Amino acid sequence: MNIMNNVVALCKRRGFIYPSSEIYGGIANSWDFGHYGILLKNNLRDLWWKKFVLDREDMVALDANTILNSKVWQASGHVVNFNDALVDCRNCKFRIRADHLIEDQLPEKKVEGLPIEELTKIIKNNHLKCPRCGKSDFTEVRKFNLLFESKIGVIEGEGSKIYFRGELAQGIFLNFKNIINSLRVKLPFGIAQQGKAFRNEITLGQFIHRTLEFDLMEFEYFIYPQDWEKTFEYWQKAMWQWALELGLRPENLRWREHEAHERAHYSQKTMDIEYKYPFGWKEMFGIAYRTDFDLKNHAKFSGIDLRYFDQKTGERFFPHVIEPTFGLSRLTGIIIFDAYREDEIKGKKRIYLKFNPHVAPVKAAVFPLQKDKKLVELARKIYQELKKEMVVEFDDTGNIGQMYRRQDEIGTPFCLTIDYLSLEDKAVTVRDRDSTKQERVKIDKIKNYLKKQIN
Repeated sequence: MNIMNNVVALCKRRGFIYPSSEIYGGIANSWDFGHYGILLKNNLRDLWWKKFVLDREDMVALDANTILNSKVWQASGHVVNFNDALVDCRNCKFRIRADHLIEDQLPEKKVEGLPIEELTKIIKNNHLKCPRCGKSDFTEVRKFNLLFESKIGVIEGEGSKIYFRGELAQGIFLNFKNIINSLRVKLPFGIAQQGKAFRNEITLGQFIHRTLEFDLMEFEYFIYPQDWEKTFEYWQKAMWQWALELGLRPENLRWREHEAHERAHYSQKTMDIEYKYPFGWKEMFGIAYRTDFDLKNHAKFSGIDLRYFDQKTGERFFPHVIEPTFGLSRLTGIIIFDAYREDEIKGKKRIYLKFNPHVAPVKAAVFPLQKDKKLVELARKIYQELKKEMVVEFDDTGNIGQMYRRQDEIGTPFCLTIDYLSLEDKAVTVRDRDSTKQERVKIDKIKNYLKKQIN
């Protein structure tokens, strides 16, 4: 777990991710994104949006509200079925998800979704120990709903119960009729959305892998029922390819299909791309075949006809749905873990983040070699020109070695040093983050040079 601790420390030290509410002792499973974390997360979001929405002709966008009518979650089955199985240590009162407790100590077992009676039996028969106090004395396993509850109303105590959304999908299904009536969409087509979701999670110190509040990117892809298998396979390939385009190492990725007891209540088939964290294989992206479960249920509960009219056949029917889901907050953490490197330069340890350049939060940094007026002026001029095209930084707050190390830990692919020779040959020294090799590039060619390297 040294890498885990080192990554968490780096994220705080360099302004990627901070513990939330830290000055008040923090809050479980909650983290705040700092400057570089936001830049990285936004890059991933924009790359996803371009890849899966803007570059396609069969996808439209939606931004549904975070708070929906509470009847939505009853119709969708989340009020009854959106549960985790929790267990408490009688000795120290530590609370943990039963499946996480079992899989942490019996890694060969996949037990998410098993009946609570069976989970209780596994914990007792295997004498599993509390991660906090080490005792083997747990309560019976019980269900715990993941939806965040609140109330809406102007008078305290008289409000109506509402839920913060636990997934983005329901806002899409609620607007299905609006979209087919207002936009020129025909099957197959998708409705894409990005935004916040909330789950009352109980987790065991897995950084930002599983949090109370998180960013999601997903789309519901509406299809003819008979086409679900080939469409499922198509989106599987697209998701895997995008993971590789981000620069993730393929040896740290794998597909895993959910067993029947693991699948959500709406799913007939679910598969995850899992990532190999320092603490084990965990889900990164997911794809589910939701059949016509959601549209049919919302039509039933609302009384509104949500069927699709096929102009070719004159038939009305509920389309089936393939749902690829991408956890943006989770992906940001995975990109950092996958990019983390340690090496040695001249006997000194170096830490750097080997981001793919088009993902990196900062593309280049500009340094004057010394705080000489002419060097600073030239460096500032180059910085201002590059800033028009990409995210770059200016730094003159240390010696050249210190400035290199700072940018290495941020994951900046290229550092540009302006020295006294630059005043004569109109060139700068470009240093590569990964190899640390340097080359001279003419100032009037530096912008195109960086664009070529980044793209």
